[in-house]
Amino acid sequence: MVDRNFVLRKISELEQYQTQIKEFSDISISQYSNDWKAQRIVERTLQVMIETCLDIAAHIISDEKYRTPENYADIFRVLYENKILGKSLLLSLGKMAKFRNYVVHHYDKIDPDIVVGILHKNMGDFEKFKNLIIRYLKK
Repeated sequence: MVDRNFVLRKISELEQYQTQIKEFSDISISQYSNDWKAQRIVERTLQVMIETCLDIAAHIISDEKYRTPENYADIFRVLYENKILGKSLLLSLGKMAKFRNYVVHHYDKIDPDIVVGILHKNMGDFEKFKNLIIRYLKK
């Protein structure tokens, strides 16, 4: 059985990170590229937001005894296979899981266009994920 308290605590953390990163939502590529503090804050916050989603998803997968994912991106595929996520969110979160790996392992080569692109185009995906997980918990 899924530990609702754990999942809700993680959702609360995700909401906190969403609030914290909002001040950077309008940053330009130039501003981002020339501000090392903004780079660190944004990259780390995106990393922990993605990891929080992965934690929630992995917990559901484990408790529901779904198949074992092969990698981080596959964690979201397992939720898709079990009709918790839709296709477009699967694709977006899968890319973000790969981005997370890049931030962790290649932090010296992060493309500002990708980071700012996530800030401008994909922040709503975290809200969609959160809402789908809450809907899942209500079943």
